[in-house]
Amino acid sequence: MSWNARALDVLAAGEPTPLIDFPVRAPGIRLLLKDESAQPTGSLRHRHARALFRQAIADGLVTEGTTVVEATGGNAAVAQAWFARRLGLPYIVVMPGRHSPARARAVEELGGECRFVTPPLAIYDAARGIEGHFLDQFGRAGEHDLAEELFGQARPDWVVTGAGTGATSATLGRWIRAHDLSCRVVVADPENSAYFPGWTLDTPDYATGMPSRVEGIGRPRIEPGFRPDLVDLVVPVPDAASVAAARHIREITGLPVGASSGTALWAALELAERMRARGESGTVVSLIGDAAPRHLATCHDDTWAAERGLDVAPYREKLSVQ
Repeated sequence: MSWNARALDVLAAGEPTPLIDFPVRAPGIRLLLKDESAQPTGSLRHRHARALFRQAIADGLVTEGTTVVEATGGNAAVAQAWFARRLGLPYIVVMPGRHSPARARAVEELGGECRFVTPPLAIYDAARGIEGHFLDQFGRAGEHDLAEELFGQARPDWVVTGAGTGATSATLGRWIRAHDLSCRVVVADPENSAYFPGWTLDTPDYATGMPSRVEGIGRPRIEPGFRPDLVDLVVPVPDAASVAAARHIREITGLPVGASSGTALWAALELAERMRARGESGTVVSLIGDAAPRHLATCHDDTWAAERGLDVAPYREKLSVQ
């Protein structure tokens, strides 16, 4: 068997992640959380990384011994380093900002190399200048296996997700249309992100120029992987609401998720309320992930929230009566 064939076997989909029933005070409406924290690297970025590697190998851009390069940070870097290690490939990630052993640790423990660059937007040119294959998760964001797995588990009426590269909402939208399903796709968007105003104004090159404060989702510009024509609704979510909802998830499930999971949950609960007001029933699935102890010192911590001017109390109160 060739290296490429073995590599594609390694990149085969794993076990489905679970669906968790989540309480909602809306008669006739069921809310399910698709728990991507059950992935080997703990987040939805695991699927993104697998899809990027599979496509690069299928296209002949990555072969045995190829150095794989990316410009990113956080969960995407960890997931890519995990797959690179399984494939026996060198992995280099260019991260924005000053050198930080804490940020580099998870990637280095998987055998990857971290390089830090300032200013932040310089990471892309720096990555392209490294000999190897630049994965380019934003430029090459493609479909992954979430839709096939999810619709094999349930038949929701709505699916709610955040948007980083835009690949997840596009994957869901394409699958739904290809299989003629009645399900609709909702993108939950944090403050400063371009997706909500760009979708609302039908402006595909919309940019805010401001970074999202919610790790993993929201972008200062609409990325190439985002397909507004495959999205049925975009819900803007205040950052303080994202934090409050992340804490709500932890209280109900015990999972210390990040704020991006809270963003999706808040939008799902807002959707459920709209459905209730219209007298509708049905099933809503909200994607969550990245349940990690490190979040206990960030979005689950009152001091952290106060330092960022996030008044969580009003949103916590609203969640208590949901």
